Order: sequence, then C-alpha cells, then structure tokens
Amino acid sequence: MNINIFGMFIEEIAAAIQPYGLPKYSAVQIAKWMYQDGVYDFKDMTNISKKHRTLLTEYFVIHSVTARAVEQSSDGKTSKYLLEFHDGMAVETVLMRQFYGNSVCISTQVGCAMGCVFCASTLNGVSRNLTGGEMLAQVLYINKVLQQEGSTVNTIVIMGSGEPLANYDNVLKFIKLCHAEYSLHLSYRGITLSTSGLVPEINRLAAEGLPLTLSISLHASNNELRSLLMPINNRYSLPEVMAAGDFYAEQTGRRVTYEYILIADLNDKIEHAKELAILMRGRLANVNLIPVNPVIERGLLRPDSKTIQHFEKILLERRINVTVRREMGTDIRAACGQLRNKVLNEN
Repeated sequence: MNINIFGMFIEEIAAAIQPYGLPKYSAVQIAKWMYQDGVYDFKDMTNISKKHRTLLTEYFVIHSVTARAVEQSSDGKTSKYLLEFHDGMAVETVLMRQFYGNSVCISTQVGCAMGCVFCASTLNGVSRNLTGGEMLAQVLYINKVLQQEGSTVNTIVIMGSGEPLANYDNVLKFIKLCHAEYSLHLSYRGITLSTSGLVPEINRLAAEGLPLTLSISLHASNNELRSLLMPINNRYSLPEVMAAGDFYAEQTGRRVTYEYILIADLNDKIEHAKELAILMRGRLANVNLIPVNPVIERGLLRPDSKTIQHFEKILLERRINVTVRREMGTDIRAACGQLRNKVLNEN
C-alpha cells in the first residue's frame, strides 16, 4: 500500500523518502507543492527530477478532499462545503467572508460524541477522528476557492463538528502545520480553538505556550443547567471548567472567550444573565452570545430580539465584555452537522 504523504511535517517527509534515495531537500519541495501550490500529482512537481517523481508515484500517494455538496448563502458571504476524504467519510467546512478577512471553520472529527442537546453534530455520534492532514486539507480546499477570487484564508476557527481536544495530538499537529513556513505560515493568533470543556486537555494546551485564542462552550450560568445542556459537565463541572479557563488565561496572557448559546425559555432569563455576570466578574474573558441555530431534530427555538438585547444589556451594565454573534449562513443550515445530516438522510 502506498504511503500517504499529505499531512506530514518536512522532517517526516524527509524520513519517509530517504529509503528510496531521494535527498532531504526534496522534502521541502514536496511540502511546498502540496501545501502552498495545491499540486497533488507528483508528476507535476517539475523541480524534482523525473526519476524521483517516478519513485514518488510508485511508493507514495497524496490524499486530499473532494466536495460532495456545496451550499451558498443568499448574501454570498457564507459557503458551506461537505468535503469527502479518501475513505468516503465526509465533514463540513464553512467559509465566512467577514469584513476583517476570510475565516474558515473546520471539523476535527466525523460527527461528535459530546451529546450537547442543541447541536446537530451529535445526532449520529462520532465515526472517527480526523488526522492533522485531513484538517489541513479542509483549509487548503477553501484557500484554493479563495485564490480564484484573488483572496486567501486569513483566520481559522476550529469549531466545526467534533470535540477538538478529544483529538488532541492530531489537532495540535494541524495547528503547527498551519503555522509552518512551507505551509500557510499563519500566525497562531489567527487560530481559535473551541472546546466543550475537557479540563485536562485545556490545561495541557495552556502548557504548550502557543498564543491561540481559546473558546469555551459554556451555554449555562450554573452547574445544574449546564449538565442538562451538556453531558460533559457531568465529568468536568462548571467550577472546574472555569478554573481551567483561568489557568489558560494566566499561562498565555490571552483573553478566553466563553460561548453562550441563547435558547428560548431555557437559559435566556434575567436571572441567567445576572448569574452569568457574577460568574464572569474579574476574569480575563469575554462572552459571545449566540442565538441558537434551530435544529429540526432538537426542537429548540431562539429567543426574540428583545430578549437577546435585554440579556446583553444586563451583562454590559455589569461591565462584562460581551458581543452578540452576527448570524451568517442561517439560510443554508450553516450550524455544525446540519448539511452532513441532510446528505446522510437523503442517501
């Protein structure tokens, strides 16, 4: 079986090709062809000798992705792709054209095992982890789309299907690949990682010394409510999650974002806003309020605009840094898992 070379660091490529007589510098050439030029056929890597290209074709393969389904928002700012890997598994990747640049939201697992009641990703469970290369392939696919528009990927959000910290090593490899000079050479500060609150892994990430933006899915102002919404809270309680967030902020000097999905008649009351303000007081943090994306299978509804504004006002009055997420792609089911579930149900 041919060895998949896509997703390797230069050092790994060099070690893989060395037994076949290729020089170390060919690893740099191969990496740049794949990661910067989007060339996935060894025969087209023209600065490598014909003999070595033949050897690469004989013993190695490059696994990328193909688009199985694409949906575009009516305003043209959001594009959602169902990208398929070599084994037929598929995940969602979302391109968001923001006023400050182009952001791509990638998935880290096929499906999700976290079981959050508001999310479509968990409806069919988790099938498998993605490799670092499969995550990178999502970004490079979007980058190729943008290059045709004369643009490029500016920021990455690791907030698609799956729990990134449950796939820790592969996610970290992906992040480092994105930062590498021979790849996207993207600043770590341009990468946001979202977690449901795996405390040991948050602490481990803090120790990596990478200035990533950490986003923690909070979605409740007290422990009991969070356990109702997010089963992971039964393993790592709200106080433990907040302590891990504080540790991350302390170690990195980076403000932690706490995501709070607003669900009508569930966590959007005045008392919830007041509790949340108390929870956030004195922390190096900000709150991102997210009106829930209605998921047919979940039966949850978003609050009306007056309720959302009132919730935000209570936090602002108590000097909590808060924003309300600007909706993008609602008309194309841009929330995690919705397009994949649609395609699965149709097949």
